[in-house]
Order: sequence, then C-alpha cells, then structure tokens
Amino acid sequence: MKLNNIELNFDNFASEMAKLKNEKHFDYLVTIIGEDFGEEGLGCIYILENTDTHERCSAKTIGKKVGDDVVIPTTLNLWNAANLLEREVFDFLGIKFLGHPDMRRLFLRTDFTGYPLRKDFDESPENNKFPVTDEPESDFTTEWNLDRSGNLVATQHRLFDEDDFVVNMGPNHPSMHGVLRLQTIVDGETIKGVYPHLGYIHRGMEKMCESMTYPQTLALTDRLNYLCAMMQRHALVGVVEEGMGIELSDRILYIRTIMDELQRINNHLLFLGTCAQDLSALTAFLYCMRDREHVLNVMEETTGGRLIQNYYRIGGLQDDIDPNFVQNTKTLCKYLRPMVQEYMDVFGDNVITHQRLEGVGPMGLDDCINYALTGPAGRAAGWHNDVRKNHPYGVYDKVKFDEITLTGADSMARYMVHIKEVYQSLNIIEQLIDNIPEGEFYIKQKPIIKVPEGQWFFSVEGGAGEFGVYLDSHGDKSPYRLKMRPMGLTLTGAFDKMLRGQKIADLVATGAAIDFVIPDIDR
Repeated sequence: MKLNNIELNFDNFASEMAKLKNEKHFDYLVTIIGEDFGEEGLGCIYILENTDTHERCSAKTIGKKVGDDVVIPTTLNLWNAANLLEREVFDFLGIKFLGHPDMRRLFLRTDFTGYPLRKDFDESPENNKFPVTDEPESDFTTEWNLDRSGNLVATQHRLFDEDDFVVNMGPNHPSMHGVLRLQTIVDGETIKGVYPHLGYIHRGMEKMCESMTYPQTLALTDRLNYLCAMMQRHALVGVVEEGMGIELSDRILYIRTIMDELQRINNHLLFLGTCAQDLSALTAFLYCMRDREHVLNVMEETTGGRLIQNYYRIGGLQDDIDPNFVQNTKTLCKYLRPMVQEYMDVFGDNVITHQRLEGVGPMGLDDCINYALTGPAGRAAGWHNDVRKNHPYGVYDKVKFDEITLTGADSMARYMVHIKEVYQSLNIIEQLIDNIPEGEFYIKQKPIIKVPEGQWFFSVEGGAGEFGVYLDSHGDKSPYRLKMRPMGLTLTGAFDKMLRGQKIADLVATGAAIDFVIPDIDR
C-alpha cells in the first residue's frame, strides 16, 4: 500500500493515537518504523489495522527535541506490541519514548556508542571497534518522562527483586531455536516473568540496504527466516514493484503463488518436526525431514537452491519453471496428503503430546491482537489475520482455500493450525499447477532500477506470521530507508504474557509451538 500518513505533532500525538485505537478500532499495531527524516528530524511511522474491516492506515510523528535528546510519547498503554517495537527504535535511532517503563537497548550491546540508523552515524572502523569484554549488565532499567518545566527526567525501575531467582534459557540452549536468551524469573518451577535478550546474530541488514542498489538487497531476505525465503523476497520485490508501478504477467503471479505455498509446506514440515523434537519425540522429526526433502527436490529443480532460494527478481522470476516442475509438483501433492496423517498418528494424537501442549502458553484473542501475535499463533485463538485473505497478493484472490482458525488459544491449537494449513497449501497448489498461463516469466527492467519518491508498505503471509517491508524512496537507485517487519519479534515479545504462572517445561513447549527463527528477529 502507498502510505498517506496522518501527520501528528508532539502535543496531539497521544490523544489522536488513542482515538485511532479506541474510536476507530485500529486495534492491531502492525509495526513502528523509526526513521531519520533529514531536516524534519527523527520520527516514527505507525502502521495500524482495523481487525474488523482490515482497513489500514499510517500515522507519522516527528519527535520533540529536548536538549540533545528526541522524545515521543509511548503507545505501550494502547498496544502491548509497542514494547519491543519502541525499544528497537530507541536502540537504532536514540528516540526516547516517554512513559515506556523499560528503555533499554534491544539488539545492540548496552555499551554500544551511537545510533546506527541516524544519517550522521559515523561508520568508520576506528569508531566502531567491537568490545572484547563481557557486556555490562544491570538489574535496573530506565523510564523517561518530562517534568513540569519540560526537562527530561529519568526514573529507575528494578528488573528483579533481591530474592528473585533468575534462570537463563539460552542463548545456547537447543530448544531456543538459535541464539535467543530468555532471562526467566522463577519461583521453584513456576515462571514469574520473562525478559528476552535479542541481537546475538544481528547483522544490520536494514542499514546495509541504504548503501545497496535494489537488486543487491534481494539476497538479504533469504538470510532472514531461511524457511520462508520465497515469501520474504516476495514482500521485498512486491514493495519495489508497487513503487515502480510494474504490471506482472499472470504467469509470474501463478508461479510465485505456487512457490510461496511450497515454501510454506517446507516451513511447516520443519516446524512439525522440531516441535516434536523439542518434546523429545525423535521419530516424528525424522518423518518430517524425510518428506521435507521431497519438497526441496521439487523447488530445487527450478530455483537451483534448497535452503537459499534466489528466485524472485524485481519484475518477475530468475528463470522459467523446469520442464518437469508441473508433473513433479502434482506427484508431490499426491504423496504428501497421507503423510500429514502419519505425523498425527506418530506424534500429534499421542497422549503425551496432548498433556504437554494443551493449556500451555495460553493467549486469548484480544491479547493476541494487542501483542500482534500474527500467523498460526494468533489464528489458534480465532484471530482472522491471514494476509492472503485480508490483503490478497499473487493470485490468492483467485483460489479457494480456508483460513484455519481455532479457539484453543494454546500450544496444542498452534500445532493443529500448522497441520491443517499444510492441507490448505496443497489445495492451493493443486488448483494452480495445471492452469499456469503462458506468458513472460520476467518483465524487463532498466539496467539501473530507481523507485519514484514515496513511501510504501507491502505484506505477505509468512510461515510464522505477517512479514512486511516498508520502503521510503527519494528517487535514487538505493532506498532511503528500508524497514523489515519480522514475523518473530512480536511473537517473542508475548512470551512474558503467555508464560507467567506456567512451568519451566512449558516454556520449552511454548517456544516449540510458536515457530520463531532467530535470524528473522535479529536481522
């Protein structure tokens, strides 16, 4: 969508955002984009959605300068998803959100100097030497507010009480699915609170994109959630194509939709396997990995890749589909259908599975929306959040498929959503595979791609939730600002809510059922 921002100033920002939430029912905070707008100053763009009508809007505000600092009122009182989103903006741009009770860096070390996404950030190696000491840690965090004289005042809050017992889950624990650290406060086996620590593999992709041409940025999406490489690249090429006004052939749209669904099956098979493995059920993992190989074989014959899929280009596809692709895809669909029931027989319907997942990591519908728990995790609580239905792209508006929603609102329901979505992906593929139209697989572009001035946001339904890309172009061959909305960041931000009062073993089970991938979060 092309952004037509609602312009808000510092004085009316809090009241107008409250009206958008409470009166106009924009109850889903899609993302917060922090940006250095040059002469305008530092500010944020908020993308919001009305979950009843699926209408979207964007609001922009420029922060108020207070001495050397820039401040914006927090929206955490309106959307709990703002917790980590505002901390991310503070981390990279230094904007302090007034009233946010936990203004700590999120991805970078606490002793990192400067704010990398500011345009005046000094990137020279001598000013960015990697620290060789352990990261300093504190049991306190800071809340910033303005006093009556307009001065910035800091209030210290304790993260942990003196008698709190804190256990670190990760960053090297195998069930964390990568280098994620969850600082967990426990009372015996009962969880009292969870503080996520991110950024162990942060690579600064959004900053890198500002010095890359548009085709060069495409390689980065495959290195995020490598199980959703097709969908994530689809979002990036989609936002560029929308900005440039490129009209794609039906052949391109059909092939992209099929590839997206093959990639979704690939993602869900690994999810179903690792969910079982995290609960010590190795057989189910081996079954899923066995069948995932068949999916990768079908994709590889066209894309040449298995984990990294360098297939979508700005304007179409890298190459046409392999001559055997249609037949092999039909054979794959026929093979996979009975296999999904096999996963249920060996693991999903096991009495131990039900005991480990039912009632574990609960999150009701209203909380799922408030915490932006998108994807299968939110649909398990009945939230109709499928981007393919609400904001169709590709040819999703031309195929019949069911949006899987359940009401269990727990880890078992999340597992079952993935099971049922594999069947729906097969339904989509089977409707399209025999009807791929003739036409161009690539719409030729100029040697140097430039996007006209403007701001756009394009979303896709990834394997674990909504993945979106925001683009601010000044008409150059490189983006002025490119922001990725990861699937896993808001999922991680909901751990504290889901796990309070649960047991330590339930943390592992909940993490298994949430389906997050660390490179997607860290970027």
